[in-house]
Amino acid sequence: MLPSNPEAQKVDPRVKRTRESLEQAFGGLLREKGFQAITVQDITQRAGLNRATFYAHFPDKYALLDHRIRQGFLQEIDKRMLHACHYSLENLRSLIIAVCEFTSKSVSRCKPPHAQYESLVESQVKAVLYELLLNWLKQVETQVAPETAATAGSWAIYGLAAQWNHSKQSRSALKFADEVLPLVAANLQVTQPA
Repeated sequence: MLPSNPEAQKVDPRVKRTRESLEQAFGGLLREKGFQAITVQDITQRAGLNRATFYAHFPDKYALLDHRIRQGFLQEIDKRMLHACHYSLENLRSLIIAVCEFTSKSVSRCKPPHAQYESLVESQVKAVLYELLLNWLKQVETQVAPETAATAGSWAIYGLAAQWNHSKQSRSALKFADEVLPLVAANLQVTQPA
């Protein structure tokens, strides 16, 4: 099973509150200024913390962004209970919808849009997708190694979601997922569903 947040299960409550303060401050600044314009000083001032406290938690603003994106996507997966599921076409369809909706929200939160920000979203979402798909694929029979299928599937899902986002979402995520489901399922090379 994909752990929803292995770090949070054993973190001191004070550390958790400090991280949440940093994340909230960062989120507000992202909406106001955009990623490139944000400094560590901006984040710590908004959070009411000092720079040493920031650096005790994150090496830089990029690490904070990676953490925020990963945790946000894991929350989206948790909300839809996909981390506890097995491979099925319906679960795969739900995963495609989750990625479309999450990436759409994530990219729209960063003003102005920035290619580097999108690249960080892509790397974190694909990493979580890979872990989840690998977990699912280890429970079924595939024509290729589960690691290969999970890689192909994670890239296909993210790439299709990015295409949907960049096409100004001319159709709903639900309709889009129905259209692309056969393409994604073909990448996974499942021979016998669980």
